[in-house]
Order: sequence, then C-alpha cells, then structure tokens
Amino acid sequence: MKLQTQIPIKKQQHNQIDYNSKLFLVGSCFSENIGNKLNYFKFQATQNPFGILFHPKSIETFITNAINKKVYSESDLVFQNERWHCFDAHSSLSSSDKNELLENLNSAIVSTNNKLKETSHIIITLGTAWVYRFIDTDEIVANCHKIPQKKFLKELLTVDEITESLEAIIVLLKSINRDVNIIFTVSPVRHLKDGFIENTQSKAHLIAGIHNTINARKNINYFPSFELMMDELRDYRFYAEDMIHPNATAINYIWEKFTDTWFAEEIASTLKEIDAIQKGILHRPFNQNSAEHQQFLKKLALKKEKIKVQFPFINF
Repeated sequence: MKLQTQIPIKKQQHNQIDYNSKLFLVGSCFSENIGNKLNYFKFQATQNPFGILFHPKSIETFITNAINKKVYSESDLVFQNERWHCFDAHSSLSSSDKNELLENLNSAIVSTNNKLKETSHIIITLGTAWVYRFIDTDEIVANCHKIPQKKFLKELLTVDEITESLEAIIVLLKSINRDVNIIFTVSPVRHLKDGFIENTQSKAHLIAGIHNTINARKNINYFPSFELMMDELRDYRFYAEDMIHPNATAINYIWEKFTDTWFAEEIASTLKEIDAIQKGILHRPFNQNSAEHQQFLKKLALKKEKIKVQFPFINF
C-alpha cells in the first residue's frame, strides 16, 4: 500500500557537492534553513551576506552590485524608527549607527565579489513574485523596513519579468565564474499576508520563470523544495505553529532529499562523523569532572583532529 505520492528526483551525475565544494546561498528564508544545515556539517558555505532577499529583483540587484563592486554611501540609506536602513538589504543589517551599516554593506560587497569568483555551487531560493516599489525613487526594494506602506506601490512580477531577471543573474554570474553551477529552488514558505490566491499566483510565476530560464542550459538546475513540501509533505504536522513555515521535520526531510540528489556518495561517512562530533559538543554531562566525561572529551578531541587532518578549513 502506497500512502504517499513521491516526486521522482534524478541523482545529479556531474558536479556533485563534496567537501571541496564552495557554496553560496542567496534568497528567501528557506535558503537559511539549508544554509544552517550546510554550516552544521561544516561545508564551505556562505549564506545571504545582505540578509534574506525574498524576490528575484532584489537578488539581481545584490549580485549586480557585488560584481560591480558598488560602494554604498549615505545617499543609499534611509532613517526610520531611529535606525539606519538600506533598501537593498534586509533589516538584520540595519543599525542605529549609519557608519556601522555602511561598513557592513561595503564589506559584504567586497566579500561577495571574492566568493562569487571562486564558488562552485550557487543556490538561489526565490520566495515571492510580489515586490514593493518606493515611490520617491521609482525603484523596487528588497525590504520596506516598516516604512509606511503608502510610500510604496505593490506589484506582481510577471513571468516574463522574472525570466528576464533570472537570465540577467545567470549572465552576471557566468561573467566572473564561467563554470559555476546554479541551483534554483522555490521556497515552500507561504506568503499568506499577500493573500491565499495571491500567494499561489506568486509561486506559479516564480516556477514558470525558473523553468523558462533553465531549459537546455548547462550547469543550471532546479531543486523541487516547494513541490516536496506541497506534495510529499501535504499535512499540517509538517508545519511550524504559524502553519506557514516548514517545521524541523520538514526541513530535515527536504535536506535529505537534497543530499540524496546533490551530494557525492563518498562523503557519507564524513557527514556521519561530523554529526557525531556536533552532537558530542552539545552533550551536557551530569558531572563534567568525572573520569568518564574526561575520557569522552579525549575521544571527541581525537575525532575533531581526524577531521581537521582531512579538511584543514573545518573548525569546531
């Protein structure tokens, strides 16, 4: 008896991810979930230097500015609720000190420029096709920073606009890193503040735009995060309390599907070893001075050293 319809996902045969891979993640909050998993397993991964970016236009702007080495100045900032913000970045970068914000923005641009040149895989997660245009400048923003909504126009990107934006992203990335592998995915997080029907329309535009872009392109791929959540995990027990975000079980499930698809088989044992070390680090003993616990710490140190010899870049 089959109690679940499963999405057939082909194992990636070329350009698989291993511990020599350098990964870069950008986009919606689901990229943070995958990025946190990659960090836990000690991959060489960078995620969202400008914070969460929800839509294709904000990602395009970020990559364009990083490649062109844009230097942010005070004219790129806005002051709202006693904090300085940048419309190109998430509010997690905002600061009460404008110089601190500028320093963080510009250092992220320089770092991203360097990372994009050497990265082997870029994972781009699209969250929504709804965007906000700041009326004063007629520019689409990455984040409204709680500025009154009357100062923005809300728009739905068309499939053609999304396709054009993704095409631009690919051309930009390939201009500085010809062999980079680009993996597009759509976040399963539902943006219900836009409305139920509007969220479905938004996701449909994103999916159509991606598939317009990836057809017959080398090293451009799609991973079905959204489809896995909507179909294989079509039950509210896989959602967090807000009934919008995937819970830990769902994230782990999609992560396993991703590793099955993209990870080289030879790193399976390393993943298990690192997982054991991470759980050992989190272990809290009843008596930290006991002989048993001291022996446990020695064994843990040996495991760390073994991994460090294999992969010098890994730090616990």
